[in-house]
Amino acid sequence: MKIHEYQAKELLARYGVATTGGRVASTPEEARAGAEGLGAPTLVVKAQVHAGGRGKGGGIKLARTPEEVEEIARRMLGMRLVTHQTGPEGRVVRKVYVEEGVEVERELYVGIALDRAQSRLVMMASTEGGVEIEEVAATRPERILREAIDPRVGLLPFQARNLAYGLSLDGGHVRAAATFLQNLYHLYVAVDASLAEINPLAVTKDGRLLALDAKINLDDNALSRHPDLAAWRDVNEEDPLEVEAGGYHLNYIKLEGNVGCMVNGAGLAMATMDIIKLAGGRPANFLDVGGGANVETIRNGFRILLSDVNVKAVLVNIFGGIVRCDRVAAGVVEAVRGLTVNVPVVVRLEGTNAEEARKLLGGSGLAFILGESLEDAAQKVVSAVAARP
Repeated sequence: MKIHEYQAKELLARYGVATTGGRVASTPEEARAGAEGLGAPTLVVKAQVHAGGRGKGGGIKLARTPEEVEEIARRMLGMRLVTHQTGPEGRVVRKVYVEEGVEVERELYVGIALDRAQSRLVMMASTEGGVEIEEVAATRPERILREAIDPRVGLLPFQARNLAYGLSLDGGHVRAAATFLQNLYHLYVAVDASLAEINPLAVTKDGRLLALDAKINLDDNALSRHPDLAAWRDVNEEDPLEVEAGGYHLNYIKLEGNVGCMVNGAGLAMATMDIIKLAGGRPANFLDVGGGANVETIRNGFRILLSDVNVKAVLVNIFGGIVRCDRVAAGVVEAVRGLTVNVPVVVRLEGTNAEEARKLLGGSGLAFILGESLEDAAQKVVSAVAARP
């Protein structure tokens, strides 16, 4: 689950990670009151959306007075902010964050993520702060310092100092940075985060180290342990179809292709998307209906798939293990009969009672296209898309 910058900075403050003071606002009047409360000579107004590149898109503005903050907020709230991460459709700005401005001497980067190759968390740091870290990783990977963290002991002081020295900080700043990094690590573990990035970490002209921006993602599977953080979810920042699917307990992620996929099991869903791509098609989604798929689950799955206007054909790929194939086939038939399905539907069922399932589909009177194998089903669904006007 992604959270907003102002929420991330609240977490930073809880765990002793130094950041700037700020106020969140939903109206221009609230923005002005927040600016007055800060009483800083320079102020920054930031659009709160789940996307990077806000500055280039006009979502970060400097102000000198509370009146100017109010005027900027008036223009910013309700605007559709377009950045390289939002896509051309952009995101509507519903909140702004007003914070004190600081004079920056250097901009650095620090972050924590899981390195699956090492099966360990890795603390990263770079002198290339204030820019896209993905670009640095691709073009100047030597500029990114890394320390793998042993989960038995956590981030050790010498590792934090190694990173601080690698950032070319002086003695006093090294101590401050080491404390900063250890507090960030404690935060990451305590809230079950999946990503924590501070970009930029600023060295200010008055000698402070401050998190000027913060991106923290939380592990969805651990939110039951953090109901207070789960309440921070902002569904306005999520894809509407993904939100709707979550209400049906479906694992759905919208993609940019045109082949709708309905599969039981995450591994099989990934393999299905891969083979569609191999056949020359483009999957429109990841959809795992789970091992206990029933008529209602399948009906809701079809409803979600068909709500995507880009879907030109559907591939149903079910392995009958926990659930029998004939029950799945009956569910598919009933679901399609109860909905307006105006795209080709390719079905591949394998496993328990697969032969009975194929007979059910063939005798349903509906225009299903049966796949004999996963490869055959992928080729047929890609051909069905190509045949459409």
